[in-house]
Amino acid sequence: MPLAYEHKRQQVQTIFDRIAARYDFLNRVISFHFDTLWRKKAIQALALSDPSPLVLDLGSGTGDLALTAANQLTGARIVGLDFSLPMLQLAMKKKQRVPSGDRIFFILGSALAPPLKSDAFDAVMTAFVLRNIGDLKLFFHNAYRLLRPGGKLVSLDMFPPRRFPFSFFYSFYFYRAVPWIGALLAQDRKAYQYLSHSVKTFDPPESIAELIRETGFQEVKMEKFLRGAVCLHLGEKPRTLP
Repeated sequence: MPLAYEHKRQQVQTIFDRIAARYDFLNRVISFHFDTLWRKKAIQALALSDPSPLVLDLGSGTGDLALTAANQLTGARIVGLDFSLPMLQLAMKKKQRVPSGDRIFFILGSALAPPLKSDAFDAVMTAFVLRNIGDLKLFFHNAYRLLRPGGKLVSLDMFPPRRFPFSFFYSFYFYRAVPWIGALLAQDRKAYQYLSHSVKTFDPPESIAELIRETGFQEVKMEKFLRGAVCLHLGEKPRTLP
């Protein structure tokens, strides 16, 4: 892995290890609880027909997306992978408190080198992870490799909105107020400055959709929430491979 990518991986891992204990609480505060709704929409977008699908959550963090999937997809088995041990330790505690927790399995590992079998999953999902990835081409390549033919990818992430006047108010809130909120509630201004910067400098959602297509996915779709501040991307691995 190139040194620049490895440096970013170490930087991001350190940040998430550090803020793990307050991560869920800050997510709810910063998003005004909309993050829970967006996760539900991402699971619904998969529209899986298999009554007992095997689903992979890449960059599972504290397990919110995996838990949402287990609740919405009756009979689904969920594998959550993340490189932050403190995050996964919290995810393990959370799954023990819900009836569907016995269908969720968490493993420690990198989304850029997942130690998992190819063509194994009915769906790969990820939420608020892409901005933290040093090599998005490799990330989507791995997602494609892990999916069985006909399997689906869904991605949810934050993007800088472009339409005025919403973009003006969003910029003030997210680039100025959020670091202050992080300093006040998580005692970690630098971590939430990184969060704001990662959104401000992220690729436009149209570029992410094109990258997904270039990886080989078909039926690529995009849905925007909150005037484009949050976008959902959906793609399908061809049923008949070349």
